[in-house]
Amino acid sequence: MPDITTLSAKFQISIPKAVRTARQWEAGQAFAFIPKGTGVLLVPVPSAADLAGIAKGANPAGFRDRGDRF
Repeated sequence: MPDITTLSAKFQISIPKAVRTARQWEAGQAFAFIPKGTGVLLVPVPSAADLAGIAKGANPAGFRDRGDRF
């Protein structure tokens, strides 16, 4: 059975410890709420430090910009 939590009177939700531990989420981490049908996806927002060097070695040859679109 999935972990269940309740929306508080202050419109806050506590993420169950099993989920936080499995995903290695920390206090103060930013999240994006993405509406999806009748539900919502909760997605962690990466920090700039997490994204540093992610595109190292990427080859921009053949890149299409908006001006190339028909």
